[in-house]
Amino acid sequence: MFAVAMTFIDQTIVSIAAPEIVRELGLSSSGMQWVVNAYLLALAAFFALGGRLADLYGPRRVVVAGTLVFVIASVLCGCVPAGAHAQTWLIVFRAVQGLGAALLFPAALAVVVAVFPVERRGRALALFFGVSGALTALGPLLGGWLTASWTWRAVFWVNVPVALVALVLTARAHIRDRPRTGTLDVPGAVLVAVGMGLSVLGFQQAWSWGWGSWATWLCVVGGLAVLYVFVRYERGVRHPLIDLRVFRDKAFTVDTVVLFFAMLAFVPVFFFSSVYAQVSLGASPNQAALFLLYFFVGFALASQWGGRILDKRGPRRSLLVGTVLGAVGFALWAHRLTHLSMHDQWPYVVLAGAGIGFVLAPASTDAVNRAIGASYGEVTGITQTVRNYAASVGLAVFGTLLSRATTENVTDTLRARGVSPDLAERVARGVSDSASGHGGSAPPPGTGPVATATRDAVAAIRMDFAQANQWVFYGMAIALGLAFLAALRHPGGKGTPLEPGERAGEPGPAREKN
Repeated sequence: MFAVAMTFIDQTIVSIAAPEIVRELGLSSSGMQWVVNAYLLALAAFFALGGRLADLYGPRRVVVAGTLVFVIASVLCGCVPAGAHAQTWLIVFRAVQGLGAALLFPAALAVVVAVFPVERRGRALALFFGVSGALTALGPLLGGWLTASWTWRAVFWVNVPVALVALVLTARAHIRDRPRTGTLDVPGAVLVAVGMGLSVLGFQQAWSWGWGSWATWLCVVGGLAVLYVFVRYERGVRHPLIDLRVFRDKAFTVDTVVLFFAMLAFVPVFFFSSVYAQVSLGASPNQAALFLLYFFVGFALASQWGGRILDKRGPRRSLLVGTVLGAVGFALWAHRLTHLSMHDQWPYVVLAGAGIGFVLAPASTDAVNRAIGASYGEVTGITQTVRNYAASVGLAVFGTLLSRATTENVTDTLRARGVSPDLAERVARGVSDSASGHGGSAPPPGTGPVATATRDAVAAIRMDFAQANQWVFYGMAIALGLAFLAALRHPGGKGTPLEPGERAGEPGPAREKN
């Protein structure tokens, strides 16, 4: 859990530091989103590989390897040089960080599965998912403090002492490696990585290229086609990267679908709410971090409650309650964004966080409990790939939506102040890029009529950005609503972890006896 803390903190810590990174390195708005997205995309693309490697070579070795890859990439992210190659450098090593996390997380989960007996495994996994998810709360707080008191580069360097302690604890724990027989499905790993990369690239670039562009649809449709080929290929492989027979369990399938829709909102909310707080509310990075803390108050409390519901009644009730609370919370939060007051919004932020808290740990734990015998690596590979792919898609789609709405709103504002339509749209695009990635509200320099009109419209532009964010948060509410519809199909009951060697959908000895 100590090692995994780094991977969860890094999902949110960069969001708070984003304005300072953009300001110092001169990144574009889409470039900064890719700095955030590259980490999540690499997580999604390589999680299945990480789970399979933990099966083949033993979890201890893979935990150590993943930690080393992660911390070395973190140091290199913090050492990014200013200049023309800064954006490429940062995106590449953020992706390497994601690769390290993809190796580390499933191997760490294997340790939990191995050291707890079947009758205690559900509670242990609920604690693992709940606590590790709650650690994401440290990201905004730590990021805001480090950025304000030292340098944004420290948000990457802070992983070094954490990694050192994790490696020492791993050595002292004397974890036994129990490799499984089999081979690594390299073609499958390549197919899933390419499919996810292409599809998310299409979503991410839709605003720059346009939804009518052949390049956008080539990436989206091409990526989904590659993923379809991956599914077909896996069915004929003797030792697949992911054994798709786990989907014979209806509860496992529902858990996976619920996780997908919930994760469309969970990670993206940190990026969009922190930028909203700094642009529309004029908050400092530290204030933006405290704003996000409200979300985690609800998340932490609901995670504990959801774990107890899972132990006593199974996951269905927790999933239904969580998706309803989440949908209502995000919708009310979206409605209050234009009030431009943090104090008016905090109850709905807490409610949205509680909804996510009721969903994530119970759904993840139930999925593992339902199909653990199919090989822990395969099951974790599916659920965690889905979670992180959904987060990447959410960032891409909501980012496109925010940029489009901001540009349209600011264009209307400038045209109302006498700026010509073409010039207003051109300036609005620049304002959208600045707001989405910069977090600042400094008026443009110069004494011309356009610069003057833009400076005079700063207050209106803050409201324009808040109104654009409403579309994003209403979208998150819709995602939780779709998760609710999926949760209705959950068969209920408690998942019984399968014994080693037992396959999902196939009765083992104990079950045949019963």
